[in-house]
Amino acid sequence: MAKISPVSAKYIVHATIEIEGVVDRPDVIGAIFGQTEGLLGADLELRELQRSGRIGRIEVNVDTRGGKTAGEIIIPSSLDKAETAIVGAALEIIQRIGPCNAKLKVTKIEDVRISKRAFVVERAKALLRYMMDSTMPDSQDLADEVLNSVRVMECIEYGKDRLPAGPAIDESDEIIIVEGRADVLTLLKHGFKNAISMNGTSVPQTIIDLTRKKTVTAFVDGDRGGDLNIKELLAVAEIDFVTKAPDGKEVEELSKKEIHKCLRAKIAVEQANLEMGSKQDSGKKAEMERKPAPRFERRDTRDDRRDPRDRGERDRTVRNDRREYKPSIPRASEKEISTFKGILEDSIGTHGATILDQDLNILGKVPVTELPSTLKGLTNAFAVVLDGNADRNLILSAEKSRVKHIVCMDSAVKQAETSVNIVTSSSI
Repeated sequence: MAKISPVSAKYIVHATIEIEGVVDRPDVIGAIFGQTEGLLGADLELRELQRSGRIGRIEVNVDTRGGKTAGEIIIPSSLDKAETAIVGAALEIIQRIGPCNAKLKVTKIEDVRISKRAFVVERAKALLRYMMDSTMPDSQDLADEVLNSVRVMECIEYGKDRLPAGPAIDESDEIIIVEGRADVLTLLKHGFKNAISMNGTSVPQTIIDLTRKKTVTAFVDGDRGGDLNIKELLAVAEIDFVTKAPDGKEVEELSKKEIHKCLRAKIAVEQANLEMGSKQDSGKKAEMERKPAPRFERRDTRDDRRDPRDRGERDRTVRNDRREYKPSIPRASEKEISTFKGILEDSIGTHGATILDQDLNILGKVPVTELPSTLKGLTNAFAVVLDGNADRNLILSAEKSRVKHIVCMDSAVKQAETSVNIVTSSSI
């Protein structure tokens, strides 16, 4: 007798059977063939269908408990959809098996091709990924890959402060001081191998020692943070020239042409001091112009002579009113403090930073050294928890990205100097 494998079947009929008595597996199979014989005509006779291989081997699994028998019937079919449904429905006419009453019900008819189709789709995805990975990339992709690898290989760590620098920092008579590691990589990409990073807002001793031996150009971002870094460098190091990126741009965003243009436009440190001084004077003048003219009111000077304490009270009131322009500092709730504390404890020893959104969901984790540049590209950062100290550069980046809370081990910036809420480990 020809048999059909479930692998070659198109459909599989699943049915359950309940028998009020004790019967064996051959009794169930005999009842299926016997009670459906002649019911559906010669074309759908089960014995003939099984002999021709259009119906597969009928599997019957029964279990007897407490004097009753229950089980499952599985029939593979290579008939079409309608014929398979007819065969399944014919099974439900069986009401007795041997001397016992029975109830047989078809639970489902499974389309084997659906699972095969899912396998085909998943396999096609895998093959396509392999083709895309192994396909020859275009020339621009190759060039970018080579440039990126060269940049990473050539960037070294210089001095005891392990500052990111180009490979020619020692042999060059002229060096370029930039703010961060990304700026060094950008200059390396465009052929400048004599750049070194401050790696923060505080000037390391390695930078101070280098400025005494070499001709130094300070190349900073075109924002307020760049002005602060120039002031810091001029205060502690021997800088010869100063240049800035265009307003609103950072060094790492500049093209080769823009970098050459900025370096050609560098100015001597004396001129930089004059320009910064004039900016401060103009800023003070503008602030004075913005202040309303004082109102002169007639007052009783006899009261002042009589009780000087009244004058002191009025003066304190005026000073308090003048301080009201300061922006309010956000305060963290108890839930936020608890979340910050847990993340800070988990990150101890990792030298990493965790960035959270308004709902305290984690947006991502980055090394502390890459945190300022990462914040510049985010608009929905709510809080930052880092295993390290917060310096001025990080605070400035957080202010620009409108971060509300900085949670850190310690801070080099006082709370009064920023609108970002600084939470240290000692305070939580």
